[in-house]
Amino acid sequence: MGVLVNKQAPDFTATAIMGDNSIKENFKLSDYRGKYVVLFFYPLDFTFVCPSEIIAFDHRLPQFRERNCEVIGVSVDSHYTHLAWKNTAVKNGGIGDIKYPLVSDITKSISASYDVLIDGAVALRGTFIIDKKGMIQHEVINNLPLGRNVDEAVRVLDAVQFNEKFGEVCPVNWHEGEPGMKPTPAGVAEYLAAHASKL
Repeated sequence: MGVLVNKQAPDFTATAIMGDNSIKENFKLSDYRGKYVVLFFYPLDFTFVCPSEIIAFDHRLPQFRERNCEVIGVSVDSHYTHLAWKNTAVKNGGIGDIKYPLVSDITKSISASYDVLIDGAVALRGTFIIDKKGMIQHEVINNLPLGRNVDEAVRVLDAVQFNEKFGEVCPVNWHEGEPGMKPTPAGVAEYLAAHASKL
């Protein structure tokens, strides 16, 4: 399938364990239209790198929600396994009481539609930032041993929203509160004249 950036996010309906531990059988990505979404895939429950990522997303959930963004995790496990992992204490390798949904992709069709399914078995560590219209603005995919950078997801979300609000583009290593760049030759020259030595 290839790169999904600048395309409509593939919709799906699946069973999910919600943040309050309830089971939602008809969980739909399209129900989040009008909000930003960070959709992330991870290989399996009760594994190694995965709990560190899931907990990190939970710790930053207030930052995402301040930006009108929801976080959704997906793996090929059943919703029962998701719930068992949530009910396992962090000190015992569990994820504890995280407050965002974990989707069960037990058919592996969601992972396949986002082109992160490897060897027909599990999902790679794919992260997708979806805008309010359901368009994918950012994707990054790590191999199984490589944990992702959750702070980078916050930074890129800020960049997406900055571009939407001001029409300016975000140069290398841009962070919220820093100047953008006007997308013109003059804008590039102006930005580089002021900032090139710090790049």
